[in-house]
Amino acid sequence: MKRKIVEINEKRCDGCGLCVEACHEGAIEIINGKAKLVKDEYCDGLGDCLPACPQDAIEIIEREAKPFDEEAVKERMADLGKTPPESFGCPGAAQINKAKNDKKNLEEKKKESSANIELESELNQWPIQLKLVNPYADYFAGANVLIAADCVAYAYAAMHQDFIKDHITLIGCPKLDDINEYLEKVTEIFKENEIQSITVLRMEVPCCAGIVNMTSRAYEESGLQIPYRQVTIGIEGNIISDEKGGK
Repeated sequence: MKRKIVEINEKRCDGCGLCVEACHEGAIEIINGKAKLVKDEYCDGLGDCLPACPQDAIEIIEREAKPFDEEAVKERMADLGKTPPESFGCPGAAQINKAKNDKKNLEEKKKESSANIELESELNQWPIQLKLVNPYADYFAGANVLIAADCVAYAYAAMHQDFIKDHITLIGCPKLDDINEYLEKVTEIFKENEIQSITVLRMEVPCCAGIVNMTSRAYEESGLQIPYRQVTIGIEGNIISDEKGGK
């Protein structure tokens, strides 16, 4: 079958082993000083290892590969003397399962606080997907730009009121989309428009580090000196960190 799977560039790999630690399925080993994908069926193709690699030696490609095999991974982890993940799939799945009770309480509180309140969309432009936006669109002129991992809107209930309002919104997935394409486009947006401020939103799951790294690089490469804000949203819908910088 043809599916998404990890590919490791041996020329870039320096054998640091950080990807081995990041892989929850034990799919990667250091062999002869280089990271290697042990078996196709151990890799779920979601790429927790990507943000862990300091050499940018790992990417997700689509090729003919054996299906991901949960039972094989469990056996693999047992052989390694490690505990397999509580659940497979999305990198944040285990955290989500652990947080179910707290989430239920949070939802009850939200229902109480939002009673009799009518919410309106604060979206200021269309499209919002990074792949589709035109870097030279008029709405970027003098804009406050919000760059968000697309899962954030589903986790954070007050997304429109707290973040989208008075911003031009761009969304994308650092796991499933081409992050290099995004870097080029966002850098162009920053360079060609008089951007007033930048806010980047990510989820707490490891794969979301990609959208932060991409935005930071675009900020540096465009030579901007404007307010820069980075916010991390927890899988329970809360703000975990809110960091402000820039000039």
